[in-house]
Amino acid sequence: MFKKIVLFTACFFALININAQTRKYANEFLNIGVGARGLGMSGAQAATVNDVTSTFWNPAGLIGINSDFQIGLMHSEYFGGISKYDYLGTAFPMKNKKGVIGLSLVRLAVDDIPNTLNIIQPDGTVDYSRIKSISSADYAGVITYAQKLKYKRFEGRDDVQMNIGGNLKIIHRNVGELANAWGAGIDFGFQARLKKWKLGINAKDITTTYTIWNFSFTDKEKQILAQTGNEIVSKSTEVNTPRVVLGAGRYFPIQFRDSSKKAYLLAEANLDITTDGKRYGNMVNINPFSIDPKMGLEFGYNNLFFIRSGIGGFQRVLKDEDTTNTQKRTMFQPTFGVGIKINQIAIDYAFSSLNVENNPIYSHFISLKLNINKKGANYVTPNTDIDYRANKSNRKVKNSNQ
Repeated sequence: MFKKIVLFTACFFALININAQTRKYANEFLNIGVGARGLGMSGAQAATVNDVTSTFWNPAGLIGINSDFQIGLMHSEYFGGISKYDYLGTAFPMKNKKGVIGLSLVRLAVDDIPNTLNIIQPDGTVDYSRIKSISSADYAGVITYAQKLKYKRFEGRDDVQMNIGGNLKIIHRNVGELANAWGAGIDFGFQARLKKWKLGINAKDITTTYTIWNFSFTDKEKQILAQTGNEIVSKSTEVNTPRVVLGAGRYFPIQFRDSSKKAYLLAEANLDITTDGKRYGNMVNINPFSIDPKMGLEFGYNNLFFIRSGIGGFQRVLKDEDTTNTQKRTMFQPTFGVGIKINQIAIDYAFSSLNVENNPIYSHFISLKLNINKKGANYVTPNTDIDYRANKSNRKVKNSNQ
């Protein structure tokens, strides 16, 4: 209860001090990422993501879906279960097979926050029955479209492929009845596969995203704000400047004497580049750019079992034991994950640890992915080097039979 009251107080006074200007970390809930696969690789996904979660990592990756319909679900909790993050996504190829459409919804919320603004009565007594519970929630609905790019120079080659994609995202945020906001933005994504290499660009908020807040205070609440020296506002705007994620990945096939066994190792590195000025603690700051590097690995065996790891969240922070506030250390966030695919169902788990001195912070993520095929065909993870070799062999057999 105490933690939620403190959180409510912080949210309340943060709301009344929002200015109509560009702010760092606005709508940051959209940069958390979805799917335990990507989170297990520390978010290094821009180049290699190829499933329903592409909406958030790189919309161009949605073209990698080769089932008739794919559904993704995820639930995670932060800060000891106080904050909850939920995701639901669907994706399906169009009837003409020229593109893939995705629909996604995310919610990050703190529920059951005690609103204590009205518990003190005019005579100074405290009436706990006047406490009401509210929620501070962020929502985003995203419509995604992706398609392949065709070039005559590369026709007939299975080892070269280029995709583009885009997002239209609608944002809604609210803090109980005190404030609510609406916003909209556009993202653009590009992916290229060159033999075993994959490259990706995810450009977020390319047109700049505006989120407009409206505040609703009662006369009593306005009186309290005036008594405490706070400015009373009715509207405010948050602005998201463009953000670019650059990614490069490579597949390393693993050979077995038994041809029925197939495995690979995937490595990817990303550079997350923000354009809203210097961010505190970031390893690389070149005003107005801040750069956050991320790296991830995935081992896959027979398209059934997967092991993942990653590292990111690099920051230069003050040492806890330093009383002079001059000594710094490098803080980072390691991640680990596993996955298993049973027929059309894939279950993934990821674990991360924020490298805080004396009090590490842990987070757990579980996601589910379901593939539905009308013809009953088995779903195979697309765009791996193993699939490329299989496609190439099949093409040779087909050509020899013509």
